[in-house]
Order: sequence, then structure tokens, then C-alpha cells
Amino acid sequence: MMATSKWQLTLAPAALLAAMMAASPIDAKAAEPAAPVVSTASGPVQGTVRGHVARFLGIPYAAPPLGALRWRPPEPPAPWTQARQATAFGPTCAQITEFGVYAGPANANEDCLTLNVFAPAAKPGKPLPVLLWIHGGGLIDGESDDYDPAALVRGGDAGPTIVVTMNYRLGLFGFLAHPALDAEGHPFGNYGLLDQQAALRWVVANIARFGGDPHAITLGGQSAGSISVAAHMISPAARGLFQRAIMESGALLTTTTLPVAEERGEKLAAAAGCPADTTAAACLRALPASEIVKLSGTAAAAGPYVSLMLVDGTIVPTQPGAAFAAGQFQPMPVILGSTRDEGGFLASINEYFNGPLTAEQYADRINAQYGATAARILATYPAAAYDNPTLAFMAVSTDPSACRHVRLASILAETTKVYAYEFNDRQAPWYFPPLSFSPGAAHTADIQYLFDGWHGGPGGIAHQLSPAQRDLSHRLVTAWVRFMHDGKPGWPAFSAPGLTIFSATTPRSLLLSAGDFKTEHNCEFWHEAVPNG
Repeated sequence: MMATSKWQLTLAPAALLAAMMAASPIDAKAAEPAAPVVSTASGPVQGTVRGHVARFLGIPYAAPPLGALRWRPPEPPAPWTQARQATAFGPTCAQITEFGVYAGPANANEDCLTLNVFAPAAKPGKPLPVLLWIHGGGLIDGESDDYDPAALVRGGDAGPTIVVTMNYRLGLFGFLAHPALDAEGHPFGNYGLLDQQAALRWVVANIARFGGDPHAITLGGQSAGSISVAAHMISPAARGLFQRAIMESGALLTTTTLPVAEERGEKLAAAAGCPADTTAAACLRALPASEIVKLSGTAAAAGPYVSLMLVDGTIVPTQPGAAFAAGQFQPMPVILGSTRDEGGFLASINEYFNGPLTAEQYADRINAQYGATAARILATYPAAAYDNPTLAFMAVSTDPSACRHVRLASILAETTKVYAYEFNDRQAPWYFPPLSFSPGAAHTADIQYLFDGWHGGPGGIAHQLSPAQRDLSHRLVTAWVRFMHDGKPGWPAFSAPGLTIFSATTPRSLLLSAGDFKTEHNCEFWHEAVPNG
């Protein structure tokens, strides 16, 4: 809560009311914060001030990827000379699969490559550290305008910061391989990652004009945003563009191979009626965006042509797990963690669309996902051992994800400082409609503790944090801001004796050993049963 200013305390209510009524229109106007104007390399932008935070919204960082620019690396935006009104978020990028109430609305908009800058309204005395935040959504949905970073900008005792959020191409628009496109002589396949790198370069070139330090950039993200951060750590094209990394609930170890991705691209072209030759590229680019959205899937699931991130040999040079193990990444301080009940998100999406799971449906899902290994998994996580089959499904969806995170932390800790954590508030508010089970500390549940009021997409339900949860929020914000300032969030590094993991919970946080974490999530079983999963 914002502190009451000293002059307000010295006036009785009646005197304060009289003073307000006596103020002239000129006085009232003078009390309003001036609309800040900043000159970027492309042209001036005029923002607004809200609660001591200057907001510059919807700034183009690349040209609209339309027509001949579809499935090409982003081009610089067209410059402008008059002050551009940066007072509204840019359009959400094209998407159809919404993960229940996580994202949306569904749309076919390709003109969406914009970013938003949030900075202290008062000019800082020295350049401030910067966070470029990449939203999650499986690389198929999500949008920047759900994230209010005011608490991170204020920073508290750790000092203020600057936060930049962004939109990037998603789904088939952002991640598509096809032999005709891939042979054009430009970086291909991972267009969404290329967008993110263009935004990084924009930050390096422009953030000093907003009071930021272009040499103190933290790249952060959650879920698909976290996976993207890991990809940029191994990408030669991103080397030197950022100095610290925050990866929340997304440990990147494997990606789609190029042959598989190109096969899916060829099937997409065939489904769209495009020829199976070099003219397929022009045919695909001529398709209406709405047709590509239809081929992307449904609200409930991505379609069969979606490949997501792939090993293209340039932007993602090799399988990430191999790159990290070989030390082929940009070393830097890293915050890496997961939530105690990652699978609560997937279980919520399933129930949102299909209703509660039966034991038979649970077994069918595990068999479909794991094939020959499914019998061992069902024996280790039998539905009968849980209060209902959904909780069994939630456990199977949680533990391998948690184990991937501790595996990546162990790899990174050999060459760089890693600060591992587990978000563990199992009473965290949940933005889905009421469910038949408690999702616990589910995947995405921690976002609201860092970004004020976060509640998923337009259909999500907002909830207030309790006093204890607000205290946890303050501790997490402080840790993230400290890390932005000096690369240390305030708990021991994973490379310290005992391989410490910070357990973020209420009423106070704890420290776990990696051994206890692995036991909690049955990691020995998962590393043996699904070694590359």
C-alpha cells in the first residue's frame, strides 16, 4: 500500500475537502503528471504515468511480418517523426489454442510485433538494470498485456528497475519449417525466437533513453518464456545481448528435430492446397491468416502441423541438453525453478474442457503419451493410490517436469552460478473456474506473485492475495530485483555445498537439499524411465 504523504496527514478531512474544492482548473491540471516523451531510434514515443511508473505501450520493435515478410526474420520498423502515442498495448499475436482461460482471445492478427517499457516516473540518478520478460503459453498463445510489472519497477529496498514486455510470433506463424522456406537463404524455422532477439537488440539500442543500463539486462520468462530464455543462452545470435537469466517453470533440454519439423510443414502445405515444390513458399505466404489459424488447432489443443521450437542449426544450433552439457552456452548468473505442483495446470485444462478424469481415461492418457513406458508409470502412480484419478494425472505431470529442472540446474552449476527454487504455496489463488480438485502450487500460479493482479487471459478470474501471500510476493519481488541489480537473489547458489534449493512458501520460505527435492519428485525413477524426457 502506498504511504500517505506528509501534507495529507497535517490536514483535517474538512480542510482537505475545502482545499480540493478551491483549487482552480489550472491548479488541477498542474497536479496531473506530465505525459513523458522519449526519443527512440525509430522515433519519439509519448507514454503515461500511473502510480509513479511511466508506461510506454505498443512500441513497434519490428516491421509487421505481413505478406512477403511472413516466415522471414523480423525487419526494422518504419521510422516516424511525430510523437507516437504509446498509451495502449499492441494487438495480441495470432493464436487459437487458449489453454482454458490462460490466454486469448483467439485472433488472426499478424501485425503484433510490439513491446512495452515500464520505468520509474522520476528520473533515476544512475542507469537502472533491465528485465526483458518473455510471456509463456507453449509458444502457441499468450500476450504481453496480461503482465503488470509495477512492483518489479518500484523494486522496494533493492532499488528500482526497468521492465520491458513483448509480443512475438506464435504457433505456425512463429515456428514453421518447410524445405521451400528453409532454402531461401535466411535464418528459418524459429521466427518467434528471432522476434525475441530483435526485441533484445531494441532494448540494447534504446533502453538508455528510458533510464536503463544496456549492459545490465536480465532476460526472463515463464514456461515457454523460460524455454525461450534457455534457447537464447545457447544461441550464438544472442551472445552478448543479456547478462543474467531468469527461467521460471521451463527447463529446455530437447527440441523438435529439423526432419520432423519439415515433415509437418509439408503436411501443412498439403492441407492448405499448396504444391509440393519450390512454389510452396509463395503459396503459403499467400494464404489468409485466418486459414493458418484454422490449421493451427482448436481452443482445446494444438493441431498436428505445429512443431514449436526446432533445431535449425543457427538460432538453435543443436539439441539444448547436449549444448548445455558441453558448455556451449553463454555463462551468466541464472535463477531456475519450478512449482511444487506443475501438473495442476495441465489437469485444470483437461477438466475445463473434458470434465473430471476417470481411472480409465487416466490410463488412456498415460498410454498415449508414454507408449511402452506407460505400464511402469501406471504401476508407480496407480490411480487407486490417489483420492481421484485427476490427482494421479497431476502427479505424473508434475514430477518429470520438476526433475528436468533439477537436472538442468546440476548441468549449469558446473560452469556458472545457479540459484534454484521451488514455488511451494499450495494455497495459491487459482484463476480457473472452480474444479473438482485442488491444483496446489500449479504451473503459472507463481506469476501473480511477481506481476500485480495476473490472472491469465481475458477469461481468467482475478483473486486477491492474502496478507501472508502478499508477504511472499514481496520476498519474491525483492529477490528478483536484487538479482537484476547484482546477480544474487539472496539465497545460496545451487553450486554451494548441499546443492541448496530455495522453497518459496508461506508463512516463511525454507531451504531444501537437492536430495530431498529429488525424493519428493521421484527423480531417480523418472531419470531412469524417461532419460531424455
